[in-house]
Amino acid sequence: MDNFNPQFKKIGEILIHHGYVDAGQVNLALQEQKESHEKLGRILVKQGNLSEDDFVKSFASQLGEKHISGEDIMKASEDVVRLLSEDFCTENNVIALNKTDTSILVAMDDPEDLASLDTIRKLTRLNPEVTVAGLDAIHRALEKIYGDIRQSGEVENVLANISILSGDDGDQQELDLSTEQVSTDEAPFVKLVNLMLLEAIKEDSTDVHIEPGRKNISVRIRIDGVLSQIMTPPMSSLNGITTRLKILSRLNIAEHRLPQDGRMKIKTPDRDIDVRVSILPTVHGEKTVLRLLGFGGKKLNLTTLGFPESKLKIFRKWIKQPYGMILLSGPTGSGKSTTLYASLLEIQSEGINVTTVEDPVEYQIAGINQVQMHDEIGLTFSRSLRSILRQDPDVLLIGEIRDSETADIAVKFSLTGHLVFSTVHANDAPSTITRLLDIGIPPFLLGSSLNLVMAQRLIRTICQHCKQPYDATPEELERIQLSKEELQDIQFMHGKGCSHCRYTGYRGRTAIHEILEIKQPIRRLIFENANQEIIRDKAVQLGMTPLRDAGIGKIKTGITTIYEVLRSTVEDN
Repeated sequence: MDNFNPQFKKIGEILIHHGYVDAGQVNLALQEQKESHEKLGRILVKQGNLSEDDFVKSFASQLGEKHISGEDIMKASEDVVRLLSEDFCTENNVIALNKTDTSILVAMDDPEDLASLDTIRKLTRLNPEVTVAGLDAIHRALEKIYGDIRQSGEVENVLANISILSGDDGDQQELDLSTEQVSTDEAPFVKLVNLMLLEAIKEDSTDVHIEPGRKNISVRIRIDGVLSQIMTPPMSSLNGITTRLKILSRLNIAEHRLPQDGRMKIKTPDRDIDVRVSILPTVHGEKTVLRLLGFGGKKLNLTTLGFPESKLKIFRKWIKQPYGMILLSGPTGSGKSTTLYASLLEIQSEGINVTTVEDPVEYQIAGINQVQMHDEIGLTFSRSLRSILRQDPDVLLIGEIRDSETADIAVKFSLTGHLVFSTVHANDAPSTITRLLDIGIPPFLLGSSLNLVMAQRLIRTICQHCKQPYDATPEELERIQLSKEELQDIQFMHGKGCSHCRYTGYRGRTAIHEILEIKQPIRRLIFENANQEIIRDKAVQLGMTPLRDAGIGKIKTGITTIYEVLRSTVEDN
């Protein structure tokens, strides 16, 4: 035993020698290694038979190197860590720990990665010294330390690059946050709010949630439809953050018991963003939600919205009809407005008058007359629509049909030779029809006016930087209900997680669609006031693809995952 020299032994032998694993566990891991080609230690850690720290100790002894625990990596100096970029460290599994005048100490999971060591030498002009660390420990430390660096180090950039127009559209005062005079007491909250806004804009987020808890505030941003936590300030900062947001959105800073709604506009070098501010009293204090509206430099184009070629052809056919009604349905945040705006841009021309009635106006488009609702002064959907009828429009977009009066105007408008676009909150295309019947539209009017109903959802797409094949579980395969013949032709894909996608495996979103053309058999069912199940069955017979099946189509082409489709759609009975 005394003659055991780890530098002349295989890693499996070293682990067995120290009693970390037994021979049976190593043999099982070796069998899996033949298929996965992963390192033996990683397989044993993943199987739960070995702790990462024990593997690191054994691996370091085999190489004759020093090792460091996950707990000690967290003590790395921020000033040294920032000498290497986050992307470089994440991609090469390395983190800088400490330095002298001539050398830099780095932790790596593979100390024999000479290419990375050479790059570190060139980047820092220091001689790298290596200590061995676990892969998971390195990634945890990178996420924590670079997160802290972002929160502290980017504040100056925020102040230099963002300004805010506070208050309503009619009475907005620009606050240049780089020069604004604030008291010493207010300054930390100004910086904190600016940092939240910067992170949300940088990640192309749609919402910011500032939620008070018992001990901390949770700040989460919605990225690709899913909330992700970005910071947890102490509860002592809640009043300062909320007051700052109330000042920016011209709300009553003395009122803490009632909900309040306001707005402001953020100006950045790239784009202007409308922000809707909602404040709601909760048991732990006031919760604030910021809704960010504005698509920046994105091109609004039907060809980039996820339509398969066959569905795009159908949709284009109906939006180019001279009259009738096109309805989009889906929950909040399902991309309905984006699709409608792209449709308007496609049919827009000098020869037609396009008018919209919206609450709020999300994207401002040149050449289109857009009317913003103001319920507080009596400018409602129905009142605006009655006036717009006298404005000689050819195409009308109604932001949402939410009551019988608006629905009645939309239907009659489409029956008198005009093309009407609108949205309805419903679960799918057939239930959109029954929803309109429920709010009082006579079946003969609805059947005569409808051209097309389309339900839509947004699903996350797999990150292209870490996309890789994987074997779906039996449970997943059972839920998507594909035949053996179909399964033979599919290579299931997922994202393993990387710095480009915040380790979620997803980056960006695409839409899936359920298109119901109002052909004569469907029109007849509407006249007969048929229920949605009968309409659905007939629509599927006539070629409608349900949302779940549309999602499965995206799985087959490697665009998204089984999990994402199951999360976003319901099973068809």
